[in-house]
Amino acid sequence: MTALERVVREEWGRLVALLLAQFRRLDLVEDALADAVEAAQVHWPSDGEPDNASAWLVTTARRRILDRLRAEAMAARKEPLLATEAERRPQEGVMADTGDVVDDDLLRLVLMCAHPALPPEGASALSLRLVMGIATPDIARLFLVSESTMAARITRAKKKIVTAGIPFAIPGTEAIGERLDVVGHTAYLAFTAGYAPGSGPDLLRAELAGEAIRLARVTHALRPSDTLAHLIALMVLQHSRRDARIGADGELVLLPEQDRGRWHHDEIADALAVLAGAGPASSPLSESYRLQALIAAEHATAPSSQETRWDRITDMYAALEVISPSPAVRVARAVSVAEAEGPVAGLALLESLGMTGHRLPAVRGELLARAGDAQAARVALDEAIALCDNDVERRHLESRRAGLDAPGATAERT
Repeated sequence: MTALERVVREEWGRLVALLLAQFRRLDLVEDALADAVEAAQVHWPSDGEPDNASAWLVTTARRRILDRLRAEAMAARKEPLLATEAERRPQEGVMADTGDVVDDDLLRLVLMCAHPALPPEGASALSLRLVMGIATPDIARLFLVSESTMAARITRAKKKIVTAGIPFAIPGTEAIGERLDVVGHTAYLAFTAGYAPGSGPDLLRAELAGEAIRLARVTHALRPSDTLAHLIALMVLQHSRRDARIGADGELVLLPEQDRGRWHHDEIADALAVLAGAGPASSPLSESYRLQALIAAEHATAPSSQETRWDRITDMYAALEVISPSPAVRVARAVSVAEAEGPVAGLALLESLGMTGHRLPAVRGELLARAGDAQAARVALDEAIALCDNDVERRHLESRRAGLDAPGATAERT
């Protein structure tokens, strides 16, 4: 990774925050910083990388902004105003890149992107663009929309900040908590989109899942909260299995068949430490993340699939369903009950359950097969195949469906 790639990946949000704190012009700041990156791509290969890459980018972006402000002032015939406060500030202050002031500015940026006036999809895209520095085409690819659609989404969000008068400021304590929940939800949605894409050719998009974790970590470092800590633990535990979820042939590998040697055990240890240090949950949302993290921890620490403590997982899913009832939680609970008590007990939890998508008929088909009702299992799996939009999962379901027609076929554990 070059110095430019590193600073764009690791420092983009801080650089945006520094410039936004000085100029208060979101429309100018991002464009100027992008211009600075382009200039670096031209000059650094021949001139050499600067000692302070971040400062070089900030200084170059600052000059671009000042040029634009001069042009605007001249167009408005306001030449006397050219000696702006921004110009009068010492350049050293602009180049500063450490300390509480920068952290406060970055927190302001994070909270601005999470303002409740912004629609969720706009907040998510804007956070990934401004805080994480992910290029618009990459955000579009990660969320499976066209580049023009994503560009328009980000533009609308930025315009909303201006028209709604959303301040670049740290709000009151209560509002901070609410917005941190929005940041967490944004990270959670982004992680889910990466961990289990609902459509398309890929079983997972590890890059998006990793960026979601990074967003949560950046925010948690600025303003720690038990909600974000529990969420980070959950995401890291799930993400640690990424390399084992796909076989050499590119096909889905279910949890019981995964090679645990391919799990990232250093990440598991890190997540368990975060979970242990997070303390009790302060809200139902935090508790839901905590319970999901504890469930993921049970899977991550089990010596083998056969030694998984399904009774504990079942109890935690029951508790999760109380505070966060949803069809998805009920389906997951049914799977755990089937493992602990048998497929018939799991199927009982799925009766009269309404849920869109392929997950419910897929699970019902597996449990029916395990219960010995092959004909009903075929019908359920046919429904799941018809509803599944993810290519890899669909192939897996088709393989399972074909397997039920094979002589002596046995049911696969979910």
